[in-house]
Amino acid sequence: MRTLLPILALMLAGPLLAETPMSGAEFEAYSTGRTLTYAESGRIYGIEEYLPGRRVRWAFTEDECRDGYWYEDEEAICFVYEDNPVPQCWSFTRSPTGLLARFLGTENGRELYEAQQSTEPLVCLGPDVGV
Repeated sequence: MRTLLPILALMLAGPLLAETPMSGAEFEAYSTGRTLTYAESGRIYGIEEYLPGRRVRWAFTEDECRDGYWYEDEEAICFVYEDNPVPQCWSFTRSPTGLLARFLGTENGRELYEAQQSTEPLVCLGPDVGV
């Protein structure tokens, strides 16, 4: 019984920990220097490179990169990109397999998950690339 109690406590605490939004400091420590690929329902949604100074570079799948920055707003991490001055705010939590992100804007409920991570920079497509 003594060994069962700690296991039960961990099982019950796991889902609660996964639902606690990351602070800006936690998100920065986790993401800086990494390139994270996000997916939704088994399909790649986009890739974001997290640079020092809370700067980011984002690209939807097979799209041009957009530079921007992020900031903490209460329990949200908000992103502003060069082509859109309207903040895009997300709630990030950690799971055993990586980050989970829930959109907090007009499409409330959109959920992405970390499908892959790398320390390599994001490869950006540019305008007028190709034949």
